[in-house]
Amino acid sequence: MYTLSCESTVDLNYEHLCKINVPAIPYAYTVDGVDYPDDMRQGNGLAIFYNQLAQGKHAKTSLINVESYKEFFRPLLSKGDLLHVAFSSALSNSVVNALSAAESLKEEFPERKIFVVDTTCACVGYGLFVDELAELRDKGMSIDELYRWAMENRTKVHHIFYSTTLTYFRRSGRVSSAAALIGNILRICPVMHTDVNGKIVPVAKSISETKAMNRMIEEIAQTIRDGSEYNGKLWLGHSNYIGPANRVASELKERFPKADIRIYDIGPVIAAHCGPGTVFACYWGDERVPAK
Repeated sequence: MYTLSCESTVDLNYEHLCKINVPAIPYAYTVDGVDYPDDMRQGNGLAIFYNQLAQGKHAKTSLINVESYKEFFRPLLSKGDLLHVAFSSALSNSVVNALSAAESLKEEFPERKIFVVDTTCACVGYGLFVDELAELRDKGMSIDELYRWAMENRTKVHHIFYSTTLTYFRRSGRVSSAAALIGNILRICPVMHTDVNGKIVPVAKSISETKAMNRMIEEIAQTIRDGSEYNGKLWLGHSNYIGPANRVASELKERFPKADIRIYDIGPVIAAHCGPGTVFACYWGDERVPAK
């Protein structure tokens, strides 16, 4: 017997994670000096968070520390072995603390297998990967088999998104202040994706949102597994931006009629860095390429 676990940055709601039997350790975020847990849509925390951003309040995120991981892992290890799939190390150093906690607990639970996977995935792409692992677990994969599969396939989840503002990327250090100022003045909507290591890299700097949306859809068409015959998960996320997300979904349904297309909310931890106005897509393809 083993447990598959993850972190709240999968951006799947708590109900979904309960349904697939995957416990998640929550991240925390701070808005104007007040700490909040990521409630994974159990309450109205997400609506409150976006309202706070609309009021001009600033949000920050923090790592999950070693002791928090230990407290999360212990009851799971008391039941059996553990495979924990973590948020991308390209976006957070929390996975380092997860690995440290796991190594420490091996002395406390010498009879248990403990694996930690750096998924190189984020947001709904991370959720898609976890959901796929849960399906393979339920089909009978052993923990060793699932760990090997995860390590071999983690970089085949593609992430691509566009954002209507660069302000939050500036605050998180993803772009310079000058680039954000010019981009916002010119209303540039950058299209970005993740490379093989999970690092965010630019695809295009589109002048308008319509061009950004079209470029994102074309990138998906060029890199998705099996082209128009794709019948896997093609999941979308949005940061308080459901209208455009629905338009992208409608276009994708025409191009990929066999795909499992769903739309999820981007949670507060990711939204603290991208802000409102982001549309995100993830799907299976060949292995991601290194950044140029």
